Amino acid sequence: KMAGSSAPWIGSAYLFLQSTCKTIVLPSLYESSQKKPSVFKALKLALADSTGSVNGVDMLKVHCSHPHLIVQLKFCKQENCRRFLQSYREGALQESLQNHLQLSLAMTTVPLEMELKAGNEHLDNMLKDEDRCLECIYREKPDRLRDEEITELEECLKSLIVHQSINNNTAIKGCASLNSPSLPCPSQGISLSPQVTFIFQGQQFANRTLTPDDHQKFAKLVSKKWKQVGRSLQKNCRALRDPVIDNLALEYDREGLYEQAYQLLLRFIQSEGKKATIARLIAALEENGLISLAEELLGLHSNEDCS
Repeated sequence: KMAGSSAPWIGSAYLFLQSTCKTIVLPSLYESSQKKPSVFKALKLALADSTGSVNGVDMLKVHCSHPHLIVQLKFCKQENCRRFLQSYREGALQESLQNHLQLSLAMTTVPLEMELKAGNEHLDNMLKDEDRCLECIYREKPDRLRDEEITELEECLKSLIVHQSINNNTAIKGCASLNSPSLPCPSQGISLSPQVTFIFQGQQFANRTLTPDDHQKFAKLVSKKWKQVGRSLQKNCRALRDPVIDNLALEYDREGLYEQAYQLLLRFIQSEGKKATIARLIAALEENGLISLAEELLGLHSNEDCS
């Protein structure tokens, strides 16, 4: 339980993970329904090692952004965050995760590179100043609740540990039995779909990958707010970090707002592939008050309403 203060210490950070071995691609392993439970288990155990407690740090979501696996972390106690930072700085977290991945995936070795960020701050550049790192993490409040998929994987992991059968075949059975569209059976031959449906304005819509028509409508109608939408999308899209957005503004300044917005979404689509979905774009539009444009993309406006 949290300390009984009126305002608990809560902060958030992103851990970027990349394998330095060309044959091991972490996002691909995580997208595989067979390997996902094993990768999750390794992450969970390494994070528990880093704080000395299973509940020391919470995983809110795991993003696949090739070649990186990006883990969104939430800390509920300053001392847990401090322990995590010490473990990260000393290389203990890296070593622990490499070992757990090696065991979980039955591989000889899984060499890793790590990067830690809070907002726009690269914490790797200031690790010696622990208080400043803590301040940056505290400033970044989590922007989401824990992803449903993480909850399912946690349950799956618990049941695996109870049955003491931690091999991949059991992992698949354990997780596929969870009646969930976000954990497809291997036989379906599809990688993880972000979400099948989403809610907008109280209505349910099918999620889908962005189309050329969406792309053009967005570029035509978003106007000056394209940068703000880009910053909302950048939370889960490494290809849209601030320098990229600023560079697009300069590079396409002469061509005007349409081209700037078009190029922004192009970067998003190219980097995210099938995960560049309408749900993610609608969420970014909603966040910036662009409800009319969101309705336009979802076909809620009749033709007469279009200007």
